[in-house]
Amino acid sequence: MILYLHGFRSSPQSFKARLLGERLRALGQEGQYRCPQLPASPREAIALASHIVRAAGPAATLIGSSLGGYYATWLAEQFGCRAVLLNPAVKPPRDLEKYVGVSTAYHSDQPFKFKREYIDELRALEVARVTRPERYFLIAATGDEVLDWREMVAHYPGANQLVIEGSDHGISEFGRYVDRVLTFCGVGEACK
Repeated sequence: MILYLHGFRSSPQSFKARLLGERLRALGQEGQYRCPQLPASPREAIALASHIVRAAGPAATLIGSSLGGYYATWLAEQFGCRAVLLNPAVKPPRDLEKYVGVSTAYHSDQPFKFKREYIDELRALEVARVTRPERYFLIAATGDEVLDWREMVAHYPGANQLVIEGSDHGISEFGRYVDRVLTFCGVGEACK
């Protein structure tokens, strides 16, 4: 089972989430893919994701983008599963402080409130240092206009790392990497 965790202000309608779903459908694996809308509260988002991972058992693999990468790291450490990190947030308590208040999602006009207490909820999920780096696959873009790719690389020493020269926060050419991601997730020979 693959659980995709989208980023802050994002949704299951994001480009990467849809592309992964389409590729898994083409491989006949659509029943193995979950991509829920995550609540704004980090505590609630982790509770939802933890429930899905527990139900899937040891075969669960995480893919996290941006803030979803931060969540995926915490979950991988808690449950011992593999995680693919796509331009992951490394310091979201610092980076999201400026978003406290009302925001809108990227894929709808629906407003949501990002509360001050969510910063403390994010701090509670901090992983200072990953264990078993071989269970992580980091994809970081040097052209990420939102997060610093150097912080990402430094936070996951020893992990499988692909540093993309240029690109952007959304990894707009993600289609080039989707099969590598799925192979790391254990989807199998169809991706090779």
